[in-house]
Amino acid sequence: MKRVFRHAALALGTLGTLGMLTAPPRASGADANAGRAFFRQQCALCHSAQPGDNGGAQGPNLDGLYGRRAASNGHFSYTPALRGSGLTWNAATLGRFLASPTTVVPGTAMVIAVPSPADRDNLISYFEQLKAGTFRAAVPPGFGPPPGMRPPRAAPAPKGTPDWKRDFPGRAHWVDLAKLPAPYASPAAYNFPKLIPRPAEARLRLPVGFHIGIFTREVEAPREIKVAPNGDIFVSETQMGRILVLRSAADGATAATVQTFAQGLDLPNGMAFYPSGADPRWLYVAETNRVVRYAYTVGQTQAASVPEIVVPQLSPVAGGGHFTRDIVFSPDGRRMFVSVGSQSNVPEDLPRKTAAQIAAWQAAHGLGTAWGNETNRADVLVFEVGSQQPGKVFASGIRNCVTLTIEPGTGDLWCTTNERDLLGDDLVPDYSTRVREGAFYGWPWYYMGNHEDPRFKGQRPDLYGTVSVPDVPYQSHSASLSLIFYAASSGRSAFPQRYVGDGFAVFHGSWNRALRTGHKIVRLRMRNGVPTGEYDDFLVGFIADNGDAWGRPVSLAELADGSLLLSDDGANLIYRISYSRPTRLAAARASHHPGG
Repeated sequence: MKRVFRHAALALGTLGTLGMLTAPPRASGADANAGRAFFRQQCALCHSAQPGDNGGAQGPNLDGLYGRRAASNGHFSYTPALRGSGLTWNAATLGRFLASPTTVVPGTAMVIAVPSPADRDNLISYFEQLKAGTFRAAVPPGFGPPPGMRPPRAAPAPKGTPDWKRDFPGRAHWVDLAKLPAPYASPAAYNFPKLIPRPAEARLRLPVGFHIGIFTREVEAPREIKVAPNGDIFVSETQMGRILVLRSAADGATAATVQTFAQGLDLPNGMAFYPSGADPRWLYVAETNRVVRYAYTVGQTQAASVPEIVVPQLSPVAGGGHFTRDIVFSPDGRRMFVSVGSQSNVPEDLPRKTAAQIAAWQAAHGLGTAWGNETNRADVLVFEVGSQQPGKVFASGIRNCVTLTIEPGTGDLWCTTNERDLLGDDLVPDYSTRVREGAFYGWPWYYMGNHEDPRFKGQRPDLYGTVSVPDVPYQSHSASLSLIFYAASSGRSAFPQRYVGDGFAVFHGSWNRALRTGHKIVRLRMRNGVPTGEYDDFLVGFIADNGDAWGRPVSLAELADGSLLLSDDGANLIYRISYSRPTRLAAARASHHPGG
């Protein structure tokens, strides 16, 4: 059964009436300097508008935005919704779009609104004056690289062989933290993957015996996947504010039905059934700044009522920056963990504190916790289930823990993390790691142990020697998003026994690296529940010969038959990866060709 997307009709209706809408009134006292300050705080993680913004990680450069046709920057891959919107960015359209992006352009990847009319007016004034060339604000103190350090600069044309061209299933990787380059050893690159249709010659590669097929196309920008005890498949559509429930066809190879379980959520991402086992009573959902739960009975395909609010606020600063949250419960069900990503790449405008103020702050919030706009961000928070007490910081200094995972054999809590940008091609490695209570993982002052971020040189000598080193560092800028541990030992599509207990991590793909990397699944090597620090390529092939990408993989889930589902929020589909014993001929051929 195919699902009809109502928002497609809404998009046509909304865009058709744009010309009849009246522009929101603009305040006569709009302040371009205040607009730039707001941009730095709320927008610079994803965008740049002028040199020194320290931004651009996930969205197009907005330099010259005012007066430009929407989706016209040839260096960025826009959603079809924005490309087809017909908008030109002037005061009227910017005012409406910033107030409610997904109302004006349903399906846009820009999902964070600017609720305050004054902030919108200031932003528009900033863009308008940038276009006119009349904006001459000085760079505020503390912004940009410290004295004596080279600032990020535009990268030259890439040289050498892109790493992705050397990828093949089984290729081993190990990041030697003793051999990390110095900061700014290479220019900061703005090399966004341009998302293209799948080329005719493109082929996804897996180890011999493994197969991949499309499970469903009836999804929009799917993110996290969770499987209910009866096999129902729950998928978060973060941009659309929805939770879907899918049911497999009889052969398990495709989805027979796709239904909307809940909608109207605020950037939902992580989900968890509670309690664990065969009869959960609740589906918990992590929104961008709160946690809610729906009463749930196994087999239910539509929420019966509005959700109950469990945690009303995760951080006092909700807007801007990393907006996806994840959620898991401890094996005994007594504790709920929630990951909250940072508001910025690094908070170069973080107000200074005295040693006494820092000591008092850490006594209340935890070792290495940041303050200001980063309060309760770049952390893993913990809440006692059933308690009315507020949560506390479980571990800190984790820039963007996109996915939380419990390793089933040991009960260890794991984070898979996007690290910071703009220090060069090979800094800073992303990672997956076991997360220990009270541990500090460095952000923003340090990385990978005692390596000091030059943008904060000398600011926190008290933290030297306190930074936990992550278990499995990945190649920098891979954009590691998710991790599962493979558990199946039976089922018609179960992987060989040698995979049981190992981890599988998903890389979304780089933007801040001259030579592209990521866009793949890797296998984490485990030994008796302990990571070795090594990882191997498992699924590769999403990058075309010219360096553009035709897929952006996100999240994995394991089905009862032993197969894996993989979401792709760039191609708007979900894949299924299965295994069957190869024939002797296939095995022989694979032995002569790396990766099979």
